[in-house]
Amino acid sequence: MIKDGVNPYFVKELSTGYVVIGDNQHFKGYTLFLSKVHKTELFDLDFSTKMKFLEEMSVVAEAVSKAFKADKINYELLGNGDTHLHWHLFPRKAGDIENYGNNGKGPVWWYPMEKMYDDSNRPSHKELEEMKSKLLFELDKLI
Repeated sequence: MIKDGVNPYFVKELSTGYVVIGDNQHFKGYTLFLSKVHKTELFDLDFSTKMKFLEEMSVVAEAVSKAFKADKINYELLGNGDTHLHWHLFPRKAGDIENYGNNGKGPVWWYPMEKMYDDSNRPSHKELEEMKSKLLFELDKLI
């Protein structure tokens, strides 16, 4: 969908990956950075590609933090469900998981999935365009 230009969540192409806003936004600004190279493990990338992928992920995380005024960024590279290298970047703010786990300071996955992925967390077209614009603005300043 990204290569065909039809992914409404697509923000920007970088040398090693694609920046995409997440389709659920309980954590406002939740973004993915998808590897262009299909690998299942970070260590499967050649050294220079791996270093560039990590560098670009860090830049994307900084842009997400600035665009959405995060208190902290949570980084996840899982691949258990979708076996393709992709980073989950969660902008965190105080109270964003209510009182779930560690007095509300736990990882995003301590928040109930049925709440996190509720349809009410899907951005409207207008909200999505505003989020993409904010993120692209910050990315362009950093790149």
